[in-house]
Amino acid sequence: MRPTGDAKTTRGRSLDTDPEAERTQIELLRRATVARRLRLALSLSSSVIGLARNAIRRALPGAGEEEVGLRFVDLHYGPELAAELRRHLAEKRG
Repeated sequence: MRPTGDAKTTRGRSLDTDPEAERTQIELLRRATVARRLRLALSLSSSVIGLARNAIRRALPGAGEEEVGLRFVDLHYGPELAAELRRHLAEKRG
């Protein structure tokens, strides 16, 4: 939680969530097992990756899945890694 002015007052991170709902959600997450929290994190990560890839598909309508993947790597991990991956894929194809 981020302080909002004085050290005794804190404000939640969600600007669009009712504070009581946010407290409840945080409490449920704290009570969840490690396995449950991991499943939630992996699900959220998968959703975000899917949304990012869909945005790339919309931006590059003619791109195939390989190009979408390479653009994803370029945007999220950097052009150097994307270039290295391109070279690797080209070598693998022969």
